[in-house]
Amino acid sequence: MRAVIQRVDRASVEIKGEIKSKINGGLLILLGIENEDSHEDVQWLTNKISNLRIFNDDDGVMNHSIIDINGDTIIVSQFTLHAKTKKGNRPSYIKAAHPDKAIPLYKDFIDEMEKLLGKEVGTGEFGSMMNIELINSGPVTIIIDTKNKE
Repeated sequence: MRAVIQRVDRASVEIKGEIKSKINGGLLILLGIENEDSHEDVQWLTNKISNLRIFNDDDGVMNHSIIDINGDTIIVSQFTLHAKTKKGNRPSYIKAAHPDKAIPLYKDFIDEMEKLLGKEVGTGEFGSMMNIELINSGPVTIIIDTKNKE
């Protein structure tokens, strides 16, 4: 499981001209699920993300987590995070999980984040063409992969 975490001043997800999710301040999480991922990956990653100290304290030092600031979150499934580009110029997505595996883990990830944050999170729509708009704060962008725990 691979996540791109972006600290944002605001973010939104648009599908077919309609805003599906919108936040003012918090995290935009792009989530890639691969064939070998499991519920253990979900638990490890949601705990890691929810406790990442990437929000500024009163002294301007990144000492607060999304939980500490009671920030909002949008989670968007993105299979292209598992693109392989070693051969040729056309990416291969062979490691990306098929919908029958990915959708339950995506929903599980959303549920776990909602439990940890104590509130509803925004989402994209699995398999849909989406337009994501964001203002990255900092910029702070962190990539985490559960396979190498970093």
